[in-house]
Amino acid sequence: MGLVKEFKAFVMKGNIIDLAVAVIIGAAFGKIVSSFVADVLMPPIGLLLGEVDFTDLMITLKEGATEEENVVIRIGIFIQNIIDFLIIAFSVFMVIKAYQSTQKKEEEKPAPPPEPSKKEKLLAEIRDLLKDRPLS
Repeated sequence: MGLVKEFKAFVMKGNIIDLAVAVIIGAAFGKIVSSFVADVLMPPIGLLLGEVDFTDLMITLKEGATEEENVVIRIGIFIQNIIDFLIIAFSVFMVIKAYQSTQKKEEEKPAPPPEPSKKEKLLAEIRDLLKDRPLS
């Protein structure tokens, strides 16, 4: 029973929940970037390269009897995946850089001085009372 309780405590920690949310958002972000690269970025690049669909760029190693039997290296899809990766990596870099800049601003603020303890307050009151007392 101890193992189940430990696992439940582990899963319910805030960090695990945050990680799960980050993975889900990251997957959705990856789909958005893939669509951006495939549907927005690559068509103009293909147009510049002579109206070529980038995903159709391939190197045929061996001809087969049919299109499906050809042995090919799909260089266009590989290049598209590299561009996907670079865009995602740059986006993550920018998010981390923005986060770090907010952390530096918070660290730069000086912490207020700690409040004196009860003993220090009491000693200060005694000192002030002794100052006001006439010397005899």
